[in-house]
Amino acid sequence: MTGVRLYAGGSVGGDEAMELAVAHALVRRASSGEVTEALRIYRPASPVVVFGRRDTRLPGFQAAVQAARSAGFEPLVRAVGGRPVAYTTEALVVDHVKHESLAPEGMETRFREYGSLYAEVLRELGIDARVGAVPGEYCPGAHSVNARGVVKLVGTGQRVVSHGWLFSALLVVGDDELLRPLLTDIYRHLDLPFDAASVGSLSSELPGLDVSTVEHRILTAYNAGAPTPLDAATLQLATDLAADHRPPAV
Repeated sequence: MTGVRLYAGGSVGGDEAMELAVAHALVRRASSGEVTEALRIYRPASPVVVFGRRDTRLPGFQAAVQAARSAGFEPLVRAVGGRPVAYTTEALVVDHVKHESLAPEGMETRFREYGSLYAEVLRELGIDARVGAVPGEYCPGAHSVNARGVVKLVGTGQRVVSHGWLFSALLVVGDDELLRPLLTDIYRHLDLPFDAASVGSLSSELPGLDVSTVEHRILTAYNAGAPTPLDAATLQLATDLAADHRPPAV
């Protein structure tokens, strides 16, 4: 893979809504051509539950939000599609944006290519990683990455806009034991199918594996150079968009 511009993570003061808003801002700027291609990878500063837009319209949404807060997780709403996910500081989020004239036509190809990329990274670490959904997984997707065909490790999602796209990946490195009961409650409130046994983590598959090692392997796979700070225009747009990533009040 050719190198892409790498923006530094951890640059928004630990505000997890801003982390989502930065990805939102980058894909908007990619749509306009202000950003050609960029990658951003970050380790969350605190635990969150991230809902999809359509989840906010379900009858049990407010109960699900309260369940997240009661468990010490901040509820947020993402820009890309999908169903609820939960993660802690033992995770990595990778956001990749690109300006591309025919962005919608490449959606399925991107799912295949990047699903394979993440599976290969994990196999090189020694994990039996495969592309495909497992029964009862949270935020189900045909191009999730699983271990042994049993537990989900990496979720992927896209947002396609005019002349641009955002491809996001969530790698759960640890704390799967905290995620299972919480996701069980969240999905029960939303009346969505879910099997807690489908929740896995990289460190459960490979004890001793840490976030830094995983991050290094991903950056190598992307052939990313030295990180640069987020520019002022992206940060300002993200600040304007941050409220869109907080759950709507009743």
